[in-house]
Amino acid sequence: MSHAYPISAGQSSSETAPQPQSRQAAEEARKDRTLAEFMLMLDEYDPLIPNEVTDYYLQRVGFECEDVRLKRLLSLAAQKFVSDIAADAYQHARIRTNAVGARARTNPPFAGPGSAKDKTRTTLTVEDLSSALAEYGINSRKPEFYM
Repeated sequence: MSHAYPISAGQSSSETAPQPQSRQAAEEARKDRTLAEFMLMLDEYDPLIPNEVTDYYLQRVGFECEDVRLKRLLSLAAQKFVSDIAADAYQHARIRTNAVGARARTNPPFAGPGSAKDKTRTTLTVEDLSSALAEYGINSRKPEFYM
């Protein structure tokens, strides 16, 4: 015979069963499994930035670690950072190209044989790269020359 104990007026159903804590523990376990799976994937991953380059810069800043997976993770983060900067610089170039294209359409000069090709071509400039780097707080401007 099973007895059901009613919840008193001062108690809530969450106090009778530690469900939020078990939910939190389950979430932590899931995150740990995901991290472990990701670290295992790094064993087989060959980053675009060579391991020797990563080792050189890590050694240069005083970072010592023998775990290859951690070095690959840092290499992957650097790859993502460079990729984001390149994508932002490309967007700046497209905006600049579209702004120039809009002005050229209102006052069309002599159209040469390569003008149709130039409409689809985007050229990245140092100014585009500098604008993208500035969004990340990196100053890429050359210092002023003093005589």
